[in-house]
Amino acid sequence: MAVVLGVIGGIAGLFVVLVVLAAVVGSLGDRDRTSPIALPTYTPPTFEETERPTERGRTEERTETETRRTQETDSTDSTGSARRSRPALNRTLQNNTLYRAGGLPAANCPGGGANIYNHAQLKALILKTSQCMDRVWSQVLTKQGIEWHRPGYAIAARSGRGACGDYPSPGSIVPYYCPRNTTIYASTSAMARGSGNAQGYGQTTSWHGGIISMMAHEYGHHVQHLSGLSDSWWTKTLASTSDSGKLALSRRFELQATCFAGMFMRAASATYPVPPARRRVLYFFHSRVGDWPGRPRDHGSPPNNGRWFRQGYEKNRTFQCNTWLAPPNTTS
Repeated sequence: MAVVLGVIGGIAGLFVVLVVLAAVVGSLGDRDRTSPIALPTYTPPTFEETERPTERGRTEERTETETRRTQETDSTDSTGSARRSRPALNRTLQNNTLYRAGGLPAANCPGGGANIYNHAQLKALILKTSQCMDRVWSQVLTKQGIEWHRPGYAIAARSGRGACGDYPSPGSIVPYYCPRNTTIYASTSAMARGSGNAQGYGQTTSWHGGIISMMAHEYGHHVQHLSGLSDSWWTKTLASTSDSGKLALSRRFELQATCFAGMFMRAASATYPVPPARRRVLYFFHSRVGDWPGRPRDHGSPPNNGRWFRQGYEKNRTFQCNTWLAPPNTTS
C-alpha cells in the first residue's frame, strides 16, 4: 500500500511539474502579445485647456517659433456675413495638434514580392507604398487643419548628393529626410547590402517590409515637419546648453518617427500583408536598429527603438507616440 501511495504521490508530483512547465511555456508563447511596450497608455490631453492662451497671450510652454498659428478671431466676408477662421494650431512638442488625430485608417497597400536586392523592384515598391502613406497621413492631418503636401523622393541605386548632403552618409546605410526641400533620400544598395562596415537591413531580414518600415520612419519626419514638431524640436535643441541635452532631444525626435512608422505598418497590415509571423519580424528588426556602442547616442537604443515601433503598431494613435511626455528611460 505504501508503495502504491508512493507511486501515486510521484505521479501527482510529476503532474504538478508538467502543469507548471505548461504554464511557463504558455506564458513564453504569449510574451510577444503581453509584454510591456514603451510606456503605459496615455490619457489623451485636454486640448481646450492646453491650447488656451494665458493672459500674456500664449501658453507657458510656447516660444514665438513654436506658436505659428492662424487667426482665431472672427472675420467678415464681402457679403457682411460673419466667417470663422481656421482653428488655431498647436505646434508645440507636448501638446501638438497632431495628437488629436487618432489612428491611421486602414490602407489598401499590397507589397507584392519585390526583391530588395533589385534596385528597380525596391525603388518601385518604395514609391508605390509612399502613395499609401500619402493617403492615410494626408487624411488625418488635413482633418486637423494641418496643411499637407507630398514629400519628394530621390532613390539612387548606390549613392547621390541631396540638399542635406550625401546619401547615404559615408559609412552609413540609412535613408534621410531633408526638411529644406521636404525630400526623402535613400540608396537601395546601401539599405539592402550595407555600406563600408555598416551592415545592410537585408542582413536582418530579406523581407521588404523591414526597409518599407524604415521609409515609413522617414515619412514620419515629414509628418513632424508639417505639424511643427520639427521646428519646436530644433528650437529647443538650439537653446540646449549641453551635448547630452541635445542628444536627449534628438532621441525623442527619432523615436517618435519610429512610432509613426509602426502606425503606418499597422494601417497597411491587412493588405501588405503583415501576418503574425511578419509582425514579429518587424518587432525584431526594429529592436536591432538604433544607437550601438561607439556611435552617437542620437536615435535611441535598439531595445527602445523596438519598443516605440511596437507602441505605434499596437496602439495606432498619434498621442501614443508623444515621446516628449515619456519617461527618460524609454527614450535612452
